[in-house]
Amino acid sequence: MDGNFKSKWDELIQPGMVHGSLYYDDAIFKEEVEKIWFTTWVYIGHESEIPDRNDFVTKSIGPMPVLMVRDSNGEIQLLLNRCPHRGNAVCVQERGNRARFTCPYHSWTFSNTGDLINYAFPEGYKGTDKSGLGLGKVTRTASYRGFVFGSMAAEGPTLEEHLGGAKRCIDQLCDNSPTGEIEISAGFLKHRTRANWKFILENECDGYHPAFVHSSIFSVADSAIGDLYGNDAVAVTRSFGNGHVEVDPRPEFRRRDKPMSWFGTSAEKLPDYVAQMNAAYGEERARQIMIDGSPHTMIFPNLFIAEIQIFVIQPVSANESIQHSTAIQFKGAPDINRRLRQQTMGSVGPAGFLLADDTEMYERNQRGLEIRQPEYLYLKRGDFRERRDEDGFLIAHSTDDMPSREIWKHYRKMMEAK
Repeated sequence: MDGNFKSKWDELIQPGMVHGSLYYDDAIFKEEVEKIWFTTWVYIGHESEIPDRNDFVTKSIGPMPVLMVRDSNGEIQLLLNRCPHRGNAVCVQERGNRARFTCPYHSWTFSNTGDLINYAFPEGYKGTDKSGLGLGKVTRTASYRGFVFGSMAAEGPTLEEHLGGAKRCIDQLCDNSPTGEIEISAGFLKHRTRANWKFILENECDGYHPAFVHSSIFSVADSAIGDLYGNDAVAVTRSFGNGHVEVDPRPEFRRRDKPMSWFGTSAEKLPDYVAQMNAAYGEERARQIMIDGSPHTMIFPNLFIAEIQIFVIQPVSANESIQHSTAIQFKGAPDINRRLRQQTMGSVGPAGFLLADDTEMYERNQRGLEIRQPEYLYLKRGDFRERRDEDGFLIAHSTDDMPSREIWKHYRKMMEAK
């Protein structure tokens, strides 16, 4: 590669084929940080993670650390975790409650709105204007139903324009709560993997692999989830544009016509939750929500809503990433929340099956790219059977490569932008 990547996009991303260097080239990774992570809307965290004034959690935009804070006035701030004096991190705790942040290097102190309050030995700064020495901030901040996003770009689409049709998936998730709200309160597990972030991005809505990679957990758990990913499946994949994709299993769940089948249980086993849903939505609407279940959606570039949990992708380098995973909690529904936590631990916890299976595949893929032939990865499965749904969105069979093709289409658009 000669570094002039823009002139090579025709070569790197071809119809249904992508060049292997897109997953391992350090220069491409650096360009991605600038043109994708520092340009588009990136999911930061959920409002419920900082419920009280002065609460904070450490997050990131790509490899860049960010503090998500509920300031002393109750407003959400996204602060860059870098002291303007020498660049040190002003906070190394993952979460907590504080009205001020003090840099450990030279004791510069900032409010949780980012303003510089004072510095040690202030006589040495006589006449200095503090107003220009506060913490940096994420340029734009917006939220949708409690999901907080940030963008480093001063101009561009609004958050709702960016989400587009994928807003429906967030709505679908929240509708599964009897209060219409979710909470992210169970704590995060961090999984570091020696693989490029785009392998994770593509995998989340790849319906071709589960029948093989996850066959062990499907057999042990006697799960019907595997039925969503076979030749006879009626589940579909869908592209909402802007890189957002989903596997939509609702056709299968509607065919079964059994509330809570999506969760691998029955309505009779969760009587309190069912009663709450009926009271909140009415029996007819509640039944349909409990048949359809929670979404399986990848919101570009880093938020994966995986029915019972969310994953947040953090790129570290061209060949290293971190997945942050946690159980979704439906506000005000303790009986189903307990099971949501248990199933999350069983699938993506330290001794869980699913994430271990996937991580092994990511890392094998990354190692495989050290073999430089063939140069391209083949992503043409099902390209002949793509079609439009009633809303005009592109759909395909649940096992087809359409989600990856659509991700790469949006990726190329962003990387070619000036």
